[in-house]
Amino acid sequence: MRRLLRKRLLVLLIVVITVILGYRLYLLFFETDFQSVHGRQLQAIEQRLADQTDYRFAVVGNINNSVGLFERKMVPMLNADEAAFVISAGNAVSGGGEDKYRALYGSLGHLQKPYLLTVGPHEVKALGAVHFYRHFGPFFYTLSRGNQFFAFLDATSEETYGFQLQWLEKRLHETQAANRFVFVSRPLWDVGEEPPVDFEDQYLARDPASERFRDALIELFEQYEVDVVFSTNLHLFDRREHKGVRYVTTGGAGGLVINDDISYYHYVAVDVDGEQIRLQEHKLEIGQHPVMKHLESLWFFVHSLFYVGHLNFLLFMAVLIIVAVKLYGAVFEEKDYYPNYDLDPGPFLKRPLRIAMVTNNYLPFVGGVPISIARLARGLVAKGHLVRVLAPDYQNAEQTRQDQSQPGGLDVTRLPSWFRIGSGHPFRLANPFSRRFQKALKDFAPDLIHVHHPFWLGRRGLFWGRRLGVPVVLTYHTRLEHYAHFVPLPGPLFRNVIVHGAIRRFANRCDAVIVPTASAEEYLRLIGVQRPIYVHPTGIEYSAFQQADTEGVAELKQRWGIAPDATVLVSVARLSPEKNFEFMLQALATLKTRTDTPFQCLIVGEGEAREGLQAQIEALGLTDTVLLVGKIAPEKMPALYQLGDVFVFASRSETQGMVILEAMAGGLPVVAVRASGIDDVIEQNQTGIKTPENYQAWSKAVQKLLEDPSRRQRMSEAAQAFAGEFDIEPYAQRVHRTYAEILAEHRLADPTQLAEKTRKKGS
Repeated sequence: MRRLLRKRLLVLLIVVITVILGYRLYLLFFETDFQSVHGRQLQAIEQRLADQTDYRFAVVGNINNSVGLFERKMVPMLNADEAAFVISAGNAVSGGGEDKYRALYGSLGHLQKPYLLTVGPHEVKALGAVHFYRHFGPFFYTLSRGNQFFAFLDATSEETYGFQLQWLEKRLHETQAANRFVFVSRPLWDVGEEPPVDFEDQYLARDPASERFRDALIELFEQYEVDVVFSTNLHLFDRREHKGVRYVTTGGAGGLVINDDISYYHYVAVDVDGEQIRLQEHKLEIGQHPVMKHLESLWFFVHSLFYVGHLNFLLFMAVLIIVAVKLYGAVFEEKDYYPNYDLDPGPFLKRPLRIAMVTNNYLPFVGGVPISIARLARGLVAKGHLVRVLAPDYQNAEQTRQDQSQPGGLDVTRLPSWFRIGSGHPFRLANPFSRRFQKALKDFAPDLIHVHHPFWLGRRGLFWGRRLGVPVVLTYHTRLEHYAHFVPLPGPLFRNVIVHGAIRRFANRCDAVIVPTASAEEYLRLIGVQRPIYVHPTGIEYSAFQQADTEGVAELKQRWGIAPDATVLVSVARLSPEKNFEFMLQALATLKTRTDTPFQCLIVGEGEAREGLQAQIEALGLTDTVLLVGKIAPEKMPALYQLGDVFVFASRSETQGMVILEAMAGGLPVVAVRASGIDDVIEQNQTGIKTPENYQAWSKAVQKLLEDPSRRQRMSEAAQAFAGEFDIEPYAQRVHRTYAEILAEHRLADPTQLAEKTRKKGS
């Protein structure tokens, strides 16, 4: 029964996605593009006005993309009217979005006569000016044919008011037409009683610049004997005359019409007979039901979502899939929130295990994740386990040297790479479909697969774990949401939709998750990870940092020109935006103004942000204070920490901050920005100081340690003792215990499922 329900859900999801994609393809192929529409319309109107002394045209205002009323009710009336053409006095769209313009073009396409648009406030909303210019043409223009003159003005752009006045005066002065019409979207005169949906700023004189423009227009209209000025923007009909010029406000073609004595649906018919001009208001005794208005809004939303808003379309599809997955989990997945007390990990603790580790990056690529994996692998091998690491092929001498120096029991299988990424191409994107990947896992026959990333090779590792019938463990190393700058997607989309959702889904498909800190566990629980989570702080080679290296310290001092009396600050991280070095440099500049104690800061690492950081160092006057020393050999790290006095850190993207533990093992107290991961490895005012991401607070904390050697010494001793608890040997032992529990849990799986896995593994 459950399988049948799952199949039905899957079929329903496929049907919905197929319908959505089909509708989108339909719109892409059948919704034609349109440009410079006014050019064609002007030509058609000029042909209809040729040698005509009597004719009729219609004026509408505030169409506001009304499909239910304008398109379905008013357009048939306009088609039946004797009007030769139709003019919108403004606000033909409800907003300036591309979808609104396409919907308007569709509505106007039902007119069986030419039309022209006046730019109104709605036309320029939300970058609408760009769409209007592209699809229809200039914002102000004239039409002059025989005895007829039409001028269209832009009342939305104060920057062009002066130019428009000069331009209009020249056109009026040059024309010999007896009949003169002007269209300007905002009314020039207060109409008195107004409906409650309109406000004072609907008029042209809404500020001093607009008021000057309005007064100058009125003078021009009177001087050059303009016959009628049409406006919209108010949801009513008003007609008045001032010094021989008639001013008509018409705003009843759609939108917020109340349907009372003041505000009602209408259009204006203009009859021209020689030099006689008659205006006739055509009131529509119709309205639009509220339900239809809501359905109309829904149609615009759908049109915008699937045709215009590409990002919206992707978001909608993602939400649809997420909802389906959540529904699936809520309805079909049984949840057991209690630990299994019947587990017996003893058999798996007594024998060596075969562990396959899958990672997107590995040595000689320098980073916290590759180093952590290498240390765990060596720790497990030291306890008699067999480990095979599947990692990208970097194809360099350093890789060859490291692979050849691996201890017995540790094998590294290199996978061919597709792409090289990053400054100097340090990162390799390995081919997850390489036959070498499949062969390495099958030949190794692992008891367990340990993946270290929730994407790319990690997903392939999960796939083959299921195929081989062995449990899969994920270590959550990295706060991926802080790496949005590497991905060509909007930051919020990457962080809030893709990263958190991808981590949750992947982790819940694994048998268990290992995290280095309690805060990382809390994060995974908050985003919905329900699999067992084990907290194992990453191990460090503690003993390597305890041996004095006087020669190494002297060599580094000479290489970098460290002043004899300088207190040395050390920071180690990849030079990348997520490590927050820009903040650190600003704080160091603040520190330099606060203390008289001489200091130098060594920043160890390479990355794509190096040039920008060097430029910032020079701009802040820190050239003699901060040195970007590049990478150094791993065996030189103990000497580096012995050279230093304080370790400084500003990254907020760590799940643990392994370099902080190494610095502590080397005897350095730490000043760092408070963040998840960091908070777990620094005891406030004991082994280091945690501060907010604030220049003053961070620099003040460093200043305290600079100027107080005795306090620095006390914290150094405490830091070194604290780091001793994170040695590789107990770390590997804890992970082995976790593997044993996971394997024991796996053995208690459904017997029929276990038998099937065993059969496949044997074949």
